[in-house]
Order: sequence, then C-alpha cells, then structure tokens
Amino acid sequence: MPSDEPVSETMDADGARAFVREHGVVLVAAKGPVPRMTEAIAGEPIVGSWWGHPKGHEIYAVLEDVTADEDVLVCRAVNGKVTLVHRRLWPALIAAAARLATERLARVDQEHTASGHHVNHETPFPQWASAADLQAAAALDEDEAIRQLGTWAASAHGPVGRAGS
Repeated sequence: MPSDEPVSETMDADGARAFVREHGVVLVAAKGPVPRMTEAIAGEPIVGSWWGHPKGHEIYAVLEDVTADEDVLVCRAVNGKVTLVHRRLWPALIAAAARLATERLARVDQEHTASGHHVNHETPFPQWASAADLQAAAALDEDEAIRQLGTWAASAHGPVGRAGS
C-alpha cells in the first residue's frame, strides 16, 4: 500500500458497543442483511477470514469485550449466524420469536479453555430473558416487533403477521 493512502483506524471496544447500540442487530463476521462487526472494528472490508486480517488481534480483543457486555445478546438470530442484539431490541426479538425460529434465539456464551479451545454454552430461549423483557415483549404485537428489528426479520419467514390473521 502506498504511504500516501490513509490507514483505517481500528474501532475500540467503546466504539464497537456504540455500533451495536446504534444498529441494534449486527452479525459478528458473516455476510448478511445487517452490518458486520468485524468490518466495523477493522474500519475496512475484510476479504477472507478476519483471523488472518492484519488487525486480527485487535478485532479479537474488541469482540471479546463487546460479547461480554451485559447489554449485548449473542445468539444466531440472523440466518443462523452469530449475531449481536442490543438490549433495547430484546423485547422485539422476544415478541417476534415465533417468526425467527426460537432455537436461533438461544444465548451463546463462549468459554476460552486453558488449552486454547473455544467451547460454546447455550442458554435456551426464553430462559435468558428477564421478567421485564418478557413483559415489554407482551406489550408489542408481532408486526411492531418485526418493524423494530428491521428488514432482515421481515424476510426471515415470509410476510409480516400471523398465519390466519
């Protein structure tokens, strides 16, 4: 790369948390209908695996921080891929659960073992949801929940609305 080209800055953990809060739903690394966290952190498109990217260590460190945040749900809501959902959208996610396939809404916690392996632990939906989240979800109809989640949710399983309604 020529030295006169600008070098993109890596997003720090605070910036990454703000990115999740702003967008509400983001994929960690997979391509899909919502923004990709790895590319936001890197500050540029990533070709191939982010693990091999020159900023791979920074991406990893920021992802560790963001996925540990209590305001971020790690699940597989979007296309079955690792997805980050900000707390402000948890009631909508819960209200739209039937449309999104509840198995994709399990909370995924990744443990890093002493041997360097990664082990996923899943908390089934809706066991991770608080009483307040469930109550807020009950106040939303499915159409409003889908609207809040965005176009990816509207196309998850057909037209918005319940069958027969």
